[in-house]
Amino acid sequence: MSFTALLVEKAEDGAISASVQELPDDRLPDGDVTVAVEYSTLNYKDGLCLAGKGGLVRSFPHVPGIDFAGTVETSDDPRYLPGDKVVLTGWRVGEIWWGGYATRARVKGDWLVPLPDELSTRDAMAIGTAGLTSMFAVMALERAGLSPSKGEILVTGAAGGVGSVAVAILARLGYRVAALTGRPEAAAYLRELGAETIINRAELAEASTKPLESERWAGAVDAVGGDMLMRILKQVKYDGAVAAIGLAASAAVPSFTVIPFILRGVSLLGIDSVMRPRDERIDAWSRIATDLPLDKLDDMVAEYGLADLPALGQAILDGKVRGRTVIDVRK
Repeated sequence: MSFTALLVEKAEDGAISASVQELPDDRLPDGDVTVAVEYSTLNYKDGLCLAGKGGLVRSFPHVPGIDFAGTVETSDDPRYLPGDKVVLTGWRVGEIWWGGYATRARVKGDWLVPLPDELSTRDAMAIGTAGLTSMFAVMALERAGLSPSKGEILVTGAAGGVGSVAVAILARLGYRVAALTGRPEAAAYLRELGAETIINRAELAEASTKPLESERWAGAVDAVGGDMLMRILKQVKYDGAVAAIGLAASAAVPSFTVIPFILRGVSLLGIDSVMRPRDERIDAWSRIATDLPLDKLDDMVAEYGLADLPALGQAILDGKVRGRTVIDVRK
Protein backbone atom coordinates (compact mmCIF):
# COMPACT_ATOMS: atom_id res chain seq x y z
CA MET A 1 0.00 0.00 0.00
CA SER A 2 1.04 3.60 -0.51
CA PHE A 3 0.03 7.09 0.52
CA THR A 4 0.36 10.59 -0.90
CA ALA A 5 2.47 13.12 0.98
CA LEU A 6 4.14 16.47 0.65
CA LEU A 7 7.77 15.51 1.14
CA VAL A 8 10.32 18.16 2.12
CA GLU A 9 13.88 17.28 1.09
CA LYS A 10 17.26 18.88 1.70
CA ALA A 11 19.96 18.76 -0.98
CA GLU A 12 23.68 18.43 -0.26
CA ASP A 13 24.10 22.16 -0.81
CA GLY A 14 21.42 22.86 1.81
CA ALA A 15 18.68 23.80 -0.64
CA ILE A 16 15.17 22.90 0.53
CA SER A 17 12.52 21.59 -1.85
CA ALA A 18 8.99 20.26 -1.36
CA SER A 19 6.96 18.09 -3.71
CA VAL A 20 3.88 15.86 -3.63
CA GLN A 21 4.96 12.21 -3.87
CA GLU A 22 3.55 8.69 -3.59
CA LEU A 23 5.33 6.82 -0.80
CA PRO A 24 5.10 3.18 0.37
CA ASP A 25 3.50 2.54 3.75
CA ASP A 26 6.77 1.23 5.17
CA ARG A 27 8.04 4.84 5.15
CA LEU A 28 5.59 5.70 7.94
CA PRO A 29 7.13 6.01 11.42
CA ASP A 30 6.39 3.55 14.20
CA GLY A 31 3.24 4.17 16.22
CA ASP A 32 0.16 2.67 17.84
CA VAL A 33 -2.49 4.12 15.52
CA THR A 34 -2.65 4.60 11.76
CA VAL A 35 -4.99 7.36 10.62
CA ALA A 36 -6.44 8.06 7.19
CA VAL A 37 -5.90 11.80 7.18
CA GLU A 38 -8.64 13.91 5.61
CA TYR A 39 -7.65 17.46 6.52
CA SER A 40 -4.67 19.33 7.86
CA THR A 41 -4.05 23.05 8.24
CA LEU A 42 -1.39 25.75 8.04
CA ASN A 43 0.34 27.33 11.04
CA TYR A 44 3.38 29.57 11.34
CA LYS A 45 5.42 26.54 12.45
CA ASP A 46 4.37 24.76 9.28
CA GLY A 47 5.72 27.65 7.25
CA LEU A 48 9.06 27.29 9.03
CA CYS A 49 9.12 23.52 8.48
CA LEU A 50 8.25 23.86 4.80
CA ALA A 51 11.12 26.31 4.37
CA GLY A 52 13.56 24.32 6.53
CA LYS A 53 13.89 27.26 8.91
CA GLY A 54 13.87 27.62 12.67
CA GLY A 55 15.60 24.34 13.43
CA LEU A 56 12.25 22.59 13.93
CA VAL A 57 12.90 19.72 11.51
CA ARG A 58 15.65 17.45 12.78
CA SER A 59 16.05 15.15 9.78
CA PHE A 60 15.16 15.03 6.09
CA PRO A 61 13.27 13.93 4.09
CA HIS A 62 10.31 15.04 6.17
CA VAL A 63 6.51 15.29 6.05
CA PRO A 64 5.38 18.49 7.84
CA GLY A 65 1.92 19.31 9.18
CA ILE A 66 1.57 19.87 12.93
CA ASP A 67 -2.21 19.24 12.86
CA PHE A 68 -4.45 16.67 11.26
CA ALA A 69 -7.91 15.13 11.53
CA GLY A 70 -9.17 11.92 10.04
CA THR A 71 -10.41 8.38 10.59
CA VAL A 72 -8.62 5.56 12.39
CA GLU A 73 -7.60 2.77 9.99
CA THR A 74 -5.78 0.41 12.35
CA SER A 75 -5.04 0.61 16.06
CA ASP A 76 -3.04 -1.24 18.71
CA ASP A 77 -4.40 1.21 21.29
CA PRO A 78 -7.64 -0.06 22.93
CA ARG A 79 -8.96 3.51 23.20
CA TYR A 80 -9.31 3.71 19.40
CA LEU A 81 -11.11 1.51 16.93
CA PRO A 82 -11.16 1.56 13.12
CA GLY A 83 -13.69 4.15 12.01
CA ASP A 84 -13.17 6.49 14.98
CA LYS A 85 -12.82 10.17 14.12
CA VAL A 86 -9.75 11.72 15.73
CA VAL A 87 -7.79 14.95 15.83
CA LEU A 88 -4.12 15.60 16.57
CA THR A 89 -2.32 18.82 17.42
CA GLY A 90 1.11 19.36 18.92
CA TRP A 91 3.50 16.79 20.43
CA ARG A 92 6.17 17.91 17.91
CA VAL A 93 4.33 16.03 15.16
CA GLY A 94 5.18 17.68 11.85
CA GLU A 95 8.48 18.83 13.37
CA ILE A 96 10.47 15.81 14.60
CA TRP A 97 7.75 13.27 13.69
CA TRP A 98 6.12 12.92 10.29
CA GLY A 99 2.92 14.91 10.28
CA GLY A 100 -0.38 15.64 8.62
CA TYR A 101 0.57 16.72 5.10
CA ALA A 102 -0.20 13.21 3.87
CA THR A 103 -3.16 10.94 3.29
CA ARG A 104 -1.93 8.59 6.01
CA ALA A 105 -0.20 9.16 9.36
CA ARG A 106 1.03 6.82 12.08
CA VAL A 107 1.32 8.21 15.62
CA LYS A 108 1.16 7.34 19.31
CA GLY A 109 -2.34 6.90 20.69
CA ASP A 110 -1.57 9.28 23.57
CA TRP A 111 -1.28 12.10 21.06
CA LEU A 112 -4.77 11.68 19.63
CA VAL A 113 -8.05 13.10 20.89
CA PRO A 114 -11.49 11.72 19.99
CA LEU A 115 -13.25 14.27 17.81
CA PRO A 116 -16.41 15.67 19.47
CA ASP A 117 -19.57 14.63 17.66
CA GLU A 118 -20.45 18.26 17.00
CA LEU A 119 -17.35 18.76 14.84
CA SER A 120 -16.45 17.39 11.40
CA THR A 121 -12.83 16.65 10.50
CA ARG A 122 -12.88 19.81 8.36
CA ASP A 123 -14.21 21.83 11.30
CA ALA A 124 -11.40 20.44 13.43
CA MET A 125 -8.78 21.75 11.03
CA ALA A 126 -10.53 25.07 10.60
CA ILE A 127 -9.87 25.26 14.34
CA GLY A 128 -6.55 23.39 14.60
CA THR A 129 -3.68 24.35 16.88
CA ALA A 130 -4.67 28.01 16.54
CA GLY A 131 -8.15 27.41 17.88
CA LEU A 132 -6.98 25.00 20.57
CA THR A 133 -4.43 27.57 21.75
CA SER A 134 -7.14 30.22 21.82
CA MET A 135 -9.36 27.96 23.92
CA PHE A 136 -6.54 27.23 26.35
CA ALA A 137 -6.02 31.00 26.64
CA VAL A 138 -9.70 31.64 27.37
CA MET A 139 -9.78 28.85 29.96
CA ALA A 140 -6.65 30.25 31.65
CA LEU A 141 -8.21 33.73 31.79
CA GLU A 142 -11.34 32.23 33.34
CA ARG A 143 -9.27 30.46 36.00
CA ALA A 144 -7.61 33.82 36.73
CA GLY A 145 -11.04 35.29 37.49
CA LEU A 146 -11.92 36.97 34.19
CA SER A 147 -15.58 37.23 33.27
CA PRO A 148 -17.61 39.41 30.88
CA SER A 149 -18.64 41.68 33.75
CA LYS A 150 -15.02 42.68 34.39
CA GLY A 151 -14.72 44.75 31.22
CA GLU A 152 -13.23 44.78 27.74
CA ILE A 153 -10.81 42.10 26.52
CA LEU A 154 -8.05 42.93 24.03
CA VAL A 155 -6.94 40.44 21.37
CA THR A 156 -3.73 41.27 19.50
CA GLY A 157 -2.86 39.82 16.11
CA ALA A 158 -6.61 39.53 15.80
CA ALA A 159 -6.74 38.84 12.05
CA GLY A 160 -4.41 35.86 12.34
CA GLY A 161 -5.44 32.27 12.97
CA VAL A 162 -5.18 32.30 16.77
CA GLY A 163 -6.56 35.81 17.08
CA SER A 164 -9.55 35.17 14.83
CA VAL A 165 -10.69 32.19 16.88
CA ALA A 166 -10.05 34.02 20.17
CA VAL A 167 -12.23 36.93 19.02
CA ALA A 168 -15.05 34.58 18.01
CA ILE A 169 -14.95 32.53 21.23
CA LEU A 170 -14.75 35.54 23.55
CA ALA A 171 -17.59 37.32 21.74
CA ARG A 172 -19.72 34.16 21.92
CA LEU A 173 -19.09 34.00 25.69
CA GLY A 174 -20.36 37.55 26.10
CA TYR A 175 -17.11 39.51 26.38
CA ARG A 176 -16.69 42.92 24.82
CA VAL A 177 -13.76 42.34 22.49
CA ALA A 178 -11.29 44.90 21.17
CA ALA A 179 -9.38 43.51 18.17
CA LEU A 180 -5.92 44.90 17.44
CA THR A 181 -4.56 44.49 13.93
CA GLY A 182 -2.11 46.05 11.54
CA ARG A 183 -4.44 45.32 8.62
CA PRO A 184 -7.12 48.00 8.29
CA GLU A 185 -8.79 45.97 5.54
CA ALA A 186 -9.59 43.26 8.13
CA ALA A 187 -11.92 45.50 10.16
CA ALA A 188 -15.17 44.21 8.62
CA TYR A 189 -14.00 40.61 9.00
CA LEU A 190 -13.20 41.14 12.69
CA ARG A 191 -16.52 42.83 13.38
CA GLU A 192 -18.27 39.88 11.77
CA LEU A 193 -16.44 37.59 14.20
CA GLY A 194 -17.77 39.65 17.09
CA ALA A 195 -15.23 42.40 17.80
CA GLU A 196 -16.84 45.63 19.05
CA THR A 197 -13.75 47.81 18.68
CA ILE A 198 -10.96 47.77 16.08
CA ILE A 199 -7.60 49.14 17.19
CA ASN A 200 -4.74 49.96 14.85
CA ARG A 201 -1.55 48.17 15.82
CA ALA A 202 0.39 51.44 15.74
CA GLU A 203 -1.59 52.65 18.76
CA LEU A 204 0.21 50.18 21.04
CA ALA A 205 3.36 49.42 19.05
CA GLU A 206 5.69 51.90 20.75
CA ALA A 207 7.31 51.13 24.09
CA SER A 208 6.13 53.26 27.00
CA THR A 209 8.55 54.71 29.56
CA LYS A 210 5.79 55.06 32.15
CA PRO A 211 5.72 52.38 34.88
CA LEU A 212 1.91 52.24 34.55
CA GLU A 213 -0.74 53.66 32.22
CA SER A 214 -4.45 54.26 32.68
CA GLU A 215 -6.40 51.08 33.40
CA ARG A 216 -8.09 50.02 30.19
CA TRP A 217 -8.37 46.24 29.73
CA ALA A 218 -9.85 43.60 32.00
CA GLY A 219 -7.58 41.13 30.26
CA ALA A 220 -5.96 40.28 26.97
CA VAL A 221 -4.91 37.50 24.63
CA ASP A 222 -1.56 38.52 23.17
CA ALA A 223 0.08 36.95 20.13
CA VAL A 224 2.65 39.69 19.59
CA GLY A 225 5.01 39.76 22.58
CA GLY A 226 7.86 42.26 22.79
CA ASP A 227 7.28 45.81 23.95
CA MET A 228 3.61 45.62 22.96
CA LEU A 229 3.05 42.95 25.59
CA MET A 230 4.60 45.19 28.23
CA ARG A 231 2.52 48.13 27.04
CA ILE A 232 -0.64 46.06 27.42
CA LEU A 233 0.35 44.87 30.90
CA LYS A 234 0.70 48.49 31.97
CA GLN A 235 -2.89 49.14 30.84
CA VAL A 236 -4.55 46.08 32.42
CA LYS A 237 -6.98 46.78 35.24
CA TYR A 238 -6.40 45.75 38.85
CA ASP A 239 -6.43 41.93 39.21
CA GLY A 240 -6.60 41.51 35.43
CA ALA A 241 -4.69 38.96 33.40
CA VAL A 242 -2.94 38.57 30.05
CA ALA A 243 -2.63 35.23 28.26
CA ALA A 244 0.62 35.19 26.24
CA ILE A 245 0.26 32.93 23.22
CA GLY A 246 2.85 34.17 20.72
CA LEU A 247 5.86 36.27 19.85
CA ALA A 248 5.14 37.65 16.40
CA ALA A 249 7.07 40.82 17.23
CA SER A 250 9.70 39.52 19.62
CA ALA A 251 10.41 37.04 22.40
CA ALA A 252 12.28 39.76 24.30
CA VAL A 253 10.64 42.55 26.30
CA PRO A 254 13.32 45.28 26.58
CA SER A 255 10.98 47.62 28.47
CA PHE A 256 10.07 45.02 31.11
CA THR A 257 9.00 46.17 34.57
CA VAL A 258 7.43 44.31 37.49
CA ILE A 259 5.29 47.32 38.48
CA PRO A 260 1.98 46.04 36.95
CA PHE A 261 2.39 42.78 38.87
CA ILE A 262 3.11 44.26 42.30
CA LEU A 263 0.94 47.38 42.20
CA ARG A 264 -2.10 46.08 40.30
CA GLY A 265 -1.86 42.34 40.86
CA VAL A 266 -1.83 41.69 37.12
CA SER A 267 -1.20 38.07 36.06
CA LEU A 268 0.82 37.03 33.00
CA LEU A 269 -0.31 33.58 31.88
CA GLY A 270 1.91 31.54 29.59
CA ILE A 271 -0.09 29.37 27.17
CA ASP A 272 1.43 26.19 25.74
CA SER A 273 -0.58 23.95 23.43
CA VAL A 274 2.16 21.59 22.25
CA MET A 275 2.64 19.35 25.30
CA ARG A 276 -0.63 19.78 27.20
CA PRO A 277 -1.88 16.49 28.74
CA ARG A 278 -4.50 14.52 26.87
CA ASP A 279 -7.25 15.07 29.45
CA GLU A 280 -6.83 18.84 29.18
CA ARG A 281 -7.02 18.58 25.41
CA ILE A 282 -10.24 16.60 25.62
CA ASP A 283 -11.72 19.31 27.89
CA ALA A 284 -10.61 22.07 25.54
CA TRP A 285 -12.02 20.38 22.43
CA SER A 286 -15.29 19.85 24.29
CA ARG A 287 -15.40 23.56 25.11
CA ILE A 288 -14.59 24.47 21.50
CA ALA A 289 -17.52 22.35 20.30
CA THR A 290 -19.91 24.45 22.41
CA ASP A 291 -18.22 27.86 22.76
CA LEU A 292 -16.95 28.52 19.24
CA PRO A 293 -19.74 29.70 16.92
CA LEU A 294 -19.30 27.20 14.11
CA ASP A 295 -21.24 29.44 11.72
CA LYS A 296 -18.31 31.86 11.97
CA LEU A 297 -15.78 29.26 10.79
CA ASP A 298 -16.59 29.73 7.11
CA ASP A 299 -15.72 33.41 7.44
CA MET A 300 -12.26 32.43 8.66
CA VAL A 301 -11.43 29.58 6.28
CA ALA A 302 -9.77 29.24 2.90
CA GLU A 303 -9.28 25.69 1.57
CA TYR A 304 -6.37 24.35 -0.52
CA GLY A 305 -4.64 21.11 -1.50
CA LEU A 306 -1.20 19.62 -0.80
CA ALA A 307 0.40 21.13 -3.90
CA ASP A 308 -0.48 24.65 -2.70
CA LEU A 309 1.49 24.34 0.52
CA PRO A 310 4.97 25.58 -0.54
CA ALA A 311 3.54 28.94 -1.63
CA LEU A 312 1.22 29.11 1.38
CA GLY A 313 4.11 28.40 3.73
CA GLN A 314 5.99 31.43 2.44
CA ALA A 315 2.85 33.54 2.61
CA ILE A 316 2.30 32.82 6.30
CA LEU A 317 5.94 33.64 7.05
CA ASP A 318 5.42 36.95 5.24
CA GLY A 319 2.32 37.74 7.33
CA LYS A 320 -0.01 37.50 4.32
CA VAL A 321 -2.38 34.80 5.54
CA ARG A 322 -5.67 35.85 7.14
CA GLY A 323 -7.75 33.61 9.37
CA ARG A 324 -7.50 29.84 8.98
CA THR A 325 -6.16 27.78 6.09
CA VAL A 326 -7.54 24.26 5.70
CA ILE A 327 -5.68 21.68 3.62
CA ASP A 328 -7.67 18.85 2.04
CA VAL A 329 -4.83 16.32 1.72
CA ARG A 330 -6.86 14.20 -0.70
CA LYS A 331 -6.74 16.93 -3.38
